[in-house]
Order: sequence, then C-alpha cells, then structure tokens
Amino acid sequence: MEQPTHPNARVSQDEHRALEAQIRESYGRVAYSHKAHEKSADIYHGRLQNLKLAQIILSAITTGGIIITLFGESRISTVIAAITSTVLLTINTYTKEHDLGELAQKHASVAGDLWNAREAYLSLLTDLASRSAPAEEIRKRRDKLQETLKNIYKAAPRTIPKAYSAAQAALKINEELTFSEEEIDNMLPPYLRRGSTQEPESAQQRPPADAVNRAAEL
Repeated sequence: MEQPTHPNARVSQDEHRALEAQIRESYGRVAYSHKAHEKSADIYHGRLQNLKLAQIILSAITTGGIIITLFGESRISTVIAAITSTVLLTINTYTKEHDLGELAQKHASVAGDLWNAREAYLSLLTDLASRSAPAEEIRKRRDKLQETLKNIYKAAPRTIPKAYSAAQAALKINEELTFSEEEIDNMLPPYLRRGSTQEPESAQQRPPADAVNRAAEL
C-alpha cells in the first residue's frame, strides 16, 4: 500500500524546487552580465589600440607633409598634411573627452566581481543539489549575494549594445534576460543539469562505504 506523503516533506520539496529555480535564473543573469562586461572591456581596449595606431600614422603623415612643404612646393602634400592634421586633432579631442582605457578597466573590474558572484551562485546550486545545507542557510546566502550584486551594479558602467551581441554569441542565448532550461544547463557542469543522474567527480572517486568499513576493521 502506498504511504501518504507527509505535509512537511511536500513543503520541503516545493521549497527546494522554488529556491533552485530562482537561483538558477539568477545564475544565468549574472553569467550573462559577466560576459557582457568582459566583452565591453575588450571592445574599449580594442578601440583604444586602434586610435593609438591611427594617431601614430596620422602624426607621421602630417609631419612628412609639413617637411615636404617646407623644402618643396608640393600643394598636394600641403592639402594632405592639413587633412591629416584635422583628423588627428579630432581623434586627440575624442580621446581626451573619453578615457577608453579607464572605461576598459572599469568593465574588467566589474566583470571580475561578477565572476565571483557567478561562482558563489554555482556553489549555492551545488549545495542545493547535494542537500548539504538547510533551506534557511541557502536563503541567507542568496540574500547576501543579492545585496552584493546590488552594490556591484550600482557602481558598474553601462554596457554597449555591441557587447551584449558579443555576450549573446559567446553564451548562445537570446538578447532577453530569460533562459530556457537547456540554455542554463549548457552553462552548468553536467552533474548539476536538470534530470542528470551523473554524480560529481569527488563522489564518483569515493570508495564504497563497505570497503571503508572493511579497511577500518583490519
């Protein structure tokens, strides 16, 4: 005869599923944001390098044109020198008003903080899967993480659309901050995926209990 499910057991199961669903969604959001800020840092760093290279080339062309003008009578070189000088002035003004190096560093710093938060969410999911921590402790750690994320996002610079596209391509997800089970599973270790029967490597490598008992008796 089938035994009825105890009400407390049902509540515990429902609570576990609700916590897991929320933390999985938070993990996905943080993973996406981390990648977006990482890509933003790469984009700004790349722009800075391109502008520096352009400054070097334009400076060389401008200087060469001025030298030719001083020692010759080439009108073409004068026009070229004037054009490159104007473009160089525009680039110099832009780099003074927009510190791309500082922006790249800020995004990289935020990405580092978000990486740490992402790993903390992963630890929460691991503890949930192994039932090694009570629900109350999981909730406290979750709330603390949410407070940490609030402070990170408050100080974070805005990401650019190109970075979101790059993050989407890197994580193979949609632009919307919603995640299918398959998408989140693709970002999680195999043993934490929904419906997985695979155990963590540490559990797989652990000797059977009877073998441990026999060894203790020797």
